[in-house]
Amino acid sequence: MEIQENIINKVAQSGLVTLDPAIFYVKGERVIYDIADNLFQGLILREKDFREFVKQHDWAQYTGKNVGIICSADAIVPAWAYMLLANRMAPYAAEVVFGDKDLLETVLFIKQIGKMDAEQYRDQRLVIKGCGDIDVPVSAYVELAKKLTPVVKSLMFGEPCSTVPLYKRKD
Repeated sequence: MEIQENIINKVAQSGLVTLDPAIFYVKGERVIYDIADNLFQGLILREKDFREFVKQHDWAQYTGKNVGIICSADAIVPAWAYMLLANRMAPYAAEVVFGDKDLLETVLFIKQIGKMDAEQYRDQRLVIKGCGDIDVPVSAYVELAKKLTPVVKSLMFGEPCSTVPLYKRKD
């Protein structure tokens, strides 16, 4: 006796739309520039020496790169010094931020999410994918929730087969 069963894919029938936040990942090299390398004896920034460095440095090496500017030393660095670095890097770099690799990644994701047309998800039952090959900062998930909540019918986190409900519009 042969038993034939029809397997029903309830996930496919659910009408859920999945959004993978990894699509907002910005390709390109990440570089952290540490201004501590410009400090005299690791303590202070000498304006004359720093300005000479800025004149001589090859800024073209940052072409197309995403740059975070930090100071790893426990030193007081005037704001204008960071501004001067950004001013020289900006014509070459794809992005320049004041902050470490985590902040740089956050800025890159949030800028990309800002370009997204949320209207494409209007009245959809949306699942924001929770895992993948690319490490997505929590800040990107927060930005997505903030941007999508006003337009979606419902918002969930996880995978279509196992979601955590976040929002459901009251009709």
